[in-house]
Amino acid sequence: MTETKEKSGAKSAQQPKSAAGGKPASKVKPMPSGMHSVTPHIICAGATDALEFYKKAFGATEMTRLPGPDGKLMHGSFRIGDSAVMLAEESEKHGVFGPKHLKGSPVTIHLYVDDADAFVAHAAEAGAKVTMPVAEMFWGDRYGRLQDPFGHIWSVATHVRDVTPDEMKQAMQSMKG
Repeated sequence: MTETKEKSGAKSAQQPKSAAGGKPASKVKPMPSGMHSVTPHIICAGATDALEFYKKAFGATEMTRLPGPDGKLMHGSFRIGDSAVMLAEESEKHGVFGPKHLKGSPVTIHLYVDDADAFVAHAAEAGAKVTMPVAEMFWGDRYGRLQDPFGHIWSVATHVRDVTPDEMKQAMQSMKG
């Protein structure tokens, strides 16, 4: 509640107004518990199969599965570690397409995990394509990349040492190419 001063000089309590329609603001949190400010929402053909793949390959925990009238996944969500990812079936009607339809993706989803080597090996056994083997990087991570069977690109890392910005800059300058 906020206080306003009436013409008489007395203060009165006033319910805060929301930005939409001037209705009293809700006590509902603007961000649901367990969510973060940035949440990937990925689209692909075969989203139901993708959800199963992420559970098997990445150890994801399914949160939501809402099939649409056609039986395809209208909305799904899963959690990897402490982060949620939303997922839906591509739809020409709604103008949303997955990376295979678009012939690639300009987006990489980055995962920090306890053991990047084991994670990438397990994902590859489950059907992911390793596009960059895990190796130690100048910024202090063991890092690799893979592409899932639905066209999404994932980078996977485990932080193994702290590196100062100066050390990072020096390492970058000594790189070839």
